[in-house]
Amino acid sequence: AQLFIGLFGFGGLSFLSSLYILEISYIKAFYNESWERRHGHPIDPDTLTLLWSVTVSIFAIGGLVGTLIAKKIGKFLGRKNTLLVNNGFAISAALLMAFALQAEAFEMLIVGRFIMGVDGGISLSVLPMYLNEISPKEIRGSLGQVTAIFICIGVFTGQLLGLPELLGKIWFYTNSIFGKAGIPQEKTPYVTLSTGGVETLASIFSGLVIERLGRRPLLIGGFGLMALFFGALTVTLVLQDHAAWIPYLSIVCILAIIAAFCSGPGGIPFILTGEFFQQSQRPAAFIMAGTVNWLSNFAVGLLFPFIQRSLDTYCFLVFAAICVIGALYFYFVLPETKNRTHAEISQEFAKRNKASRPEETGDTAVAEKANRGPGPHAPSTLDKGVKDRAV
Repeated sequence: AQLFIGLFGFGGLSFLSSLYILEISYIKAFYNESWERRHGHPIDPDTLTLLWSVTVSIFAIGGLVGTLIAKKIGKFLGRKNTLLVNNGFAISAALLMAFALQAEAFEMLIVGRFIMGVDGGISLSVLPMYLNEISPKEIRGSLGQVTAIFICIGVFTGQLLGLPELLGKIWFYTNSIFGKAGIPQEKTPYVTLSTGGVETLASIFSGLVIERLGRRPLLIGGFGLMALFFGALTVTLVLQDHAAWIPYLSIVCILAIIAAFCSGPGGIPFILTGEFFQQSQRPAAFIMAGTVNWLSNFAVGLLFPFIQRSLDTYCFLVFAAICVIGALYFYFVLPETKNRTHAEISQEFAKRNKASRPEETGDTAVAEKANRGPGPHAPSTLDKGVKDRAV
């Protein structure tokens, strides 16, 4: 049941959004043609860059809106019905983006991205919380990774359907990274397909080993490897003209970064948000976590083209530094939550921060008693019945 919840809770978003994967130059050409048709002159390059940045980053703004309204919708409809109704956002967004070209309106593409972001914000707030609530603690991490797994499967499916052999139309998903790496344009769809395959395999691997290795090793190791390969990618981009094989080494670095991200940092934070807080506190916690997440995505999507223009091949060192900081933070602050109850996790936090253990509220106390079972001196049936009613 949890697997199907993961599929239908987020699979629709990832599948529909990834079906509209186009080449950057293709979208910019569409924007330029629409602008020239309306105003009689080509669009200014800076305006075009700004429009492209807005198109990329508006998804995160929609995600922020979805995160903020998820609590109210969930309170009215419940977790399950919220996930079902949320598919309406995904369908309407896909239709807007699909007919933007025929309508010659690039605004439809931007609005569609925004609505798809709303769908993503609701999904990433409600689905991990729901999976956490219905999963046994012994397999809570593996089932929590279902969200990330089906996102990757959806993206990979979209990339597969975007191959020119399948659509009969050359729709490349290329970005400036592959362009900087010197990858020929005709090979870009297949390189992109490999990224989707690596994403899927890495997320499945994480789901299989998370209950054995724990959350900490996957998170710390993921950030550490990302920092390492971001540095290596910078070196290969600087030296790519020195040998014919170096651009392919850049591809390996990109795939390694994606694998490191999907094996830990990509999905585990959503699991931790559900594990750190009691049931009554989780909606607020997911709102706060989602807000930070989507604002960060917006900042990266909006600023990256300008950062890349300024720093050129050294732009990835910024991300390497952030990954190093993240790995150090998790190493010193994050306790292991594998197969632990909320009370045990709170106690571990108290030990690390040398603070007194917080008071347990009703739902935590009841859960603890349910997990521990009867003590060595179990009360009589009559007394137990009275105490159960009191609890």
